[in-house]
Amino acid sequence: MRTLAIVPVKSFETAKQRLAAALARGSRESLAQAMFSDVLAALRRCRLVDAIAVVTADASAESLAQGHAAVLYDEARAGQSAAAEIGIRHAVAARFERVLLVPGDTPLIDAAEVDALLERTERDGIAVGIVGDRHGTATNALVLAPPDAMAPSFGPYSLARHVAAADEAGVSHRVELAASLAHDVDTPDDLADLWSAIEGLRGGAQRTRGTLRQLDRAGTPGGGVAGHPHAAARTTT
Repeated sequence: MRTLAIVPVKSFETAKQRLAAALARGSRESLAQAMFSDVLAALRRCRLVDAIAVVTADASAESLAQGHAAVLYDEARAGQSAAAEIGIRHAVAARFERVLLVPGDTPLIDAAEVDALLERTERDGIAVGIVGDRHGTATNALVLAPPDAMAPSFGPYSLARHVAAADEAGVSHRVELAASLAHDVDTPDDLADLWSAIEGLRGGAQRTRGTLRQLDRAGTPGGGVAGHPHAAARTTT
């Protein structure tokens, strides 16, 4: 089953504004770039992903994707769901049989787990596979076979919306478990949780790991990583 992975990417310059209390603007931009790079690297290692499309209007994201993914220009900049639709239309036109929608801020993504997810949904005849975030309320990935099985609707509480949309569309669907896709980063709590998860891994998320360590070593206001034990130790001594 020919599969296109679609990664919508916002502007790095304005990314992760909800982290402003934990990270300065330049640090947020560096982190967003590192997470996107790790997502792209993991998708390239997936056996069952035939091609990758990055939907963006950001020049840096386009540069990082060059040679690794098709770049689809997001002229409207109307959000993740609208960007995902651009990728879906491309997939339909290029006759892909399935898409995997993945955000650019899930740096722990594991290629083997993605392949297992794709194998499982195909084997069981699942048209819509919905992967939740660590809170079990939002959606961190969608598997759609065919690509236009239903319209995506990302954002807060999107897991329930996607289940309802699949019901309405009358297609087979299932909420899927994929631990490596559970960690996206929107809030300082998410960032602290990502730190803990990364430190518990022997490998993976190399660019994000390196960026977080650099930010932590900087030790400047807004430059350290909120919630990281080293940062906490500095502020209490």
